[in-house]
This record gives sequence, structure tokens and C-alpha cells, in this order.
Amino acid sequence: MTTVRLNSADPVSFETDALIVGFTAGQDGPAPAAGAESLDAAFGGKLAASLGAVAFSGKSGELAKLPTFGAVTAPLLVAVGLGDSYDAEALRRAAGAAVRSLAGTARAALALPAGTPEEVEAVTLGGLLGAYSFGRYRTTGDQKEPVAELTVLSDQPESAAESATGRAQVLAASVTLVRDLVNTPPSDLWPAKFAEIAEQVGGEAGLSVEVLDDKQLRDGGYGGLIGVGQGSVNPPRLVRLSYTHPEATKTLAYVGKGITFDSGGLSLKPSAAMDWMKSDMGGAGAVFGALVGIARLGLPVNAVGYLCLAENLPSGTAQRPSDVLHSYSGKTVEVLDTDAEGRLVLMDGIARAAEDNPDLIVDVATLTGAQIVALGWRTAGVMANDDAIRELVVEAAGAAGENAWGMPLPEELRKGLDSPIADIANLHPERFGGMLTAGIFLKEFVPDGVRWAHIDMAGPAFNKGEPYGYVPKGGTGAITRTLIGLAERHASI
Repeated sequence: MTTVRLNSADPVSFETDALIVGFTAGQDGPAPAAGAESLDAAFGGKLAASLGAVAFSGKSGELAKLPTFGAVTAPLLVAVGLGDSYDAEALRRAAGAAVRSLAGTARAALALPAGTPEEVEAVTLGGLLGAYSFGRYRTTGDQKEPVAELTVLSDQPESAAESATGRAQVLAASVTLVRDLVNTPPSDLWPAKFAEIAEQVGGEAGLSVEVLDDKQLRDGGYGGLIGVGQGSVNPPRLVRLSYTHPEATKTLAYVGKGITFDSGGLSLKPSAAMDWMKSDMGGAGAVFGALVGIARLGLPVNAVGYLCLAENLPSGTAQRPSDVLHSYSGKTVEVLDTDAEGRLVLMDGIARAAEDNPDLIVDVATLTGAQIVALGWRTAGVMANDDAIRELVVEAAGAAGENAWGMPLPEELRKGLDSPIADIANLHPERFGGMLTAGIFLKEFVPDGVRWAHIDMAGPAFNKGEPYGYVPKGGTGAITRTLIGLAERHASI
């Protein structure tokens, strides 16, 4: 992982291969942001004009590279736009885009606004996330290596700056862990392998880890996990991760959908919808990454994470449409569509998580294509059985820089899940409101009196387009930071 350093030096004289500076979009053209004030004089007062000559205006997302010709010590200047005004997320995105553009460069210094600990953390985190690269399977050697060393230039007191960069490095490591898992092909990440990684990495982070294999799941009555996984030669697993703190007064339980590959089962997906289904374990990845981050930060909260792991494939042993499953909660479910499998593994995980008597259960899943239809590729949908909890989750996501939008659970949609032979069906017969009916289904498995929220991040978990800001193509690590932020909020209650 990229190394991070702190320095209070003037960016004009700091030795590095590339200097990253921020500019706002002023009325008269790009204007140096905090951290870049001394540079204009070094360029003879012509820096803004030079940037304007290459059509750089300082708008958010803009980026320009200029040789410095000895005006400053660094040979290359990277100007990145912050827009009319900026917040922590704008700094994260600017740092990420700039660092990503410098792949192949050994050292870079970030002279972006870093006048508060929050800004130091944002710049550090954005830079680290922008430096992400997944090169595990490349053999040609033509891929440029990410920036090896980042220096954050800030005049903040050393203790405050170190604390901020330390938290940023923990968050970046957690997100990187999730991205790597999502990007790993299913041939190398099946349920038992994911469980093995959780045991190793979770143990190293100080988590207690328990793994239930398929025999234990069958004996324990986890009908959802068994049903979804029975078509594959790679049987399902349920991983329980736990972190405790002696000063904790609150307990959070996170439940993640971990379908290591989703073909749709016998309700087979079209091939165009299947090639990125290695990402269908993104919810379990986010829960895993969050638990590791919570442990590494030493937060005064108790946290439990459940990874509901299965591979959904068609075969002679696969579950069939019209089968009835006996869930861990005792409720029976008629399976109308085997491609609505995520809710079947989550129903077992949620019921099991409730036995830990948590103050809040949050499940996270790449659950429905309807989420993408409703909210697009970058915004997760949040549902809950408590309006205040829904807003708390949305607020935590916003603070983390992860887009989320609160959605309702209309009571009238519940009737569409009625089954003539079981307690509930796994699919509403109408195609409209699919994200909401999936949430309504999951709500049925939350015991009375337990606060619960559901995050559908089908789109945000995987970026099929070009990189942007600090987000790479492929696995994004979405919602990991939101879950850590929720734990921090409960730790302070």
C-alpha cells in the first residue's frame, strides 16, 4: 500500500516528483486554494494565466499538468479543480483524481487545503484511495505502478495531523480490502475461501471469528443459505465476526450478502447481466472491511458482523422455483424466482444477528436491479423499520462521502408477497417497486422491537464505467466507510 508522510514545508521548495495543488473556480479564472498561495508568486504571478491557457478553470473534477521549469522544486505541477467551494468530499475526490493520474510516479506531494484535522484526513484518504490498483492477474508488466509515497503538506499540529492521517489509513486499508475481494474472480473466491480469508485477516485485526460449514448450517436450520448454495459444488458458509470493547455500551450487528457468484440459479440471468456478478458479495465485503476497520480503530462499541456466503448456480441439485424453504427464524418461504436469492441468505443472517441483542441491525446487499433503475449507479437506497434510523444511516453515509437516499417501505406492497402455500414468497409478481418489496421481505425476519436498516447498494458496489475521483473501475468498496461511521456514532452515544 502507498506510504503516507506528513510535512509542514512550503510546497515551493519541497522535493518531490509531482506537486498536487488545488484551485477554485473564481470569477476571473482559477484561483489558488489554501495550500497553494505561495505558488503563484513562484511562477511570476502567471500560474493562473498558464492554467487558463490550457482551458483549466478550477471547476470540480478538472485536472491539468504543467511542467514547472524550475519555478518550484518539483518538476511537475498537477492542478486539480475544487469548484466554487469545497467540503471534505470535494477534497477526497480531488486528491484521488490527481493521485490516480500520477500512476508510474514514485513520489507525490499534496498541497491541497489541509488547515484542519478533517481536511488532513480527507486529503490523505482521497489520495490513498486514488492510488488503488488491482494488478494481481496482470503478467505483461505494462501496467503503471501507483504512486509509492504520498506526502501531505500541512501546518497542523503534529499530533492532530498524525491522528487524522492514521484514521485515513485505516479507512483506506478497509476499503482496499473490500475492493480486492470484489475484484477477485469467483474461481479464486468461493464461500469457503472467503471464510478462510475472514479467519486470517479478521484474526490479525483482533476479531473473534466463527465459521459454520454446510453441515452445521443444515443442522442449525439455515434453510436460506442451504437452499441458495445447494446447486454449487462450493457449499455455503456463515461467518460470524465479533469485536468487543470493555467500555462499550452499544452493540451493532451488520449482516452482509455474500453471493460469491450469482448466475441466477435455475432462473438464469442473461449473459450480459452475469459477467460482473463476482461483485454480488459486495455487501459481505463491506461488513468484513468495516469490522476490520472498527477493530483497528479500537472504537468503544461492540460490533458483530455476519457474512452470508453462497454461490448461486444451476445444476441438478439446485433449488427450483416453487420450492419452499424453512428459514432460521422458523418462517417458511416459497421460492418463486431463484435469482431473488440475496434476500434468502440475508433472512437467515438477520434472524441470527437478532440473537446477539443488538441496538441496531444493518444489512448491506447488492440486492436488486431495481435499486439501479430507481437511484442510478452511485446512490444506495436505505430502508428501515424506524424513520429516525433510516435518516441516521443516510446522514452517516453522507458524512462518509457515500451517496445514499432514504426510501419508504409501503405497507400496501406486502400483500404482493403473500404465498398460497408458505408464510411468504420471495418475490412480488409485479416488476414495479422491486427495491422496496425486497426491503419489505427482509423486514419480515426482524423481530419486533429490534431496530433495523437495509442498504441496497447494487449499483454503487461496482463501477462498470471509467474511474472518477477516488473511485476506480471495478470494485469500489462502497458502504464500508458508512458502517464504520455508524459504529463511531454509536460509540459516542
